[in-house]
Amino acid sequence: MHPATRSLVDGLIPLRQRWPGRGWSWDSRFSCVASSFHVDLEGEALEAVRATFRREWGAHTLNQAPPLIQGLAQLTSGVRAEQRLFSMEPSSGTVAFGLWWPWGDDLTISLRVGLTGALGTEAEAPLCELFNALD
Repeated sequence: MHPATRSLVDGLIPLRQRWPGRGWSWDSRFSCVASSFHVDLEGEALEAVRATFRREWGAHTLNQAPPLIQGLAQLTSGVRAEQRLFSMEPSSGTVAFGLWWPWGDDLTISLRVGLTGALGTEAEAPLCELFNALD
């Protein structure tokens, strides 16, 4: 594994350790891990996410994001009003991201976490291992 990929995956360890939600699964649609949780955990979950990802993008700020982040948003159908896209600083053309997606039922939120960019494809196994993600 490329050292930049290892560094980005290792940077996700605090999120995994602090995560208040249930288990994680593999989301093959976006090649990332995903966890859904009840809105009662929103504050604690946001704390964990913001402690890990230093950048946060919303529908009104996405146009200020770097091209790699804007491209990720396009690949994942954009960022709607309630959604957020979190990111770490890129490394070797790759970035770790978090997609915060409320379901619209006022009960459930999902967080998807992955790597995108030049080295993103080699992160599947390490992400599944770190988050104990089930298929």
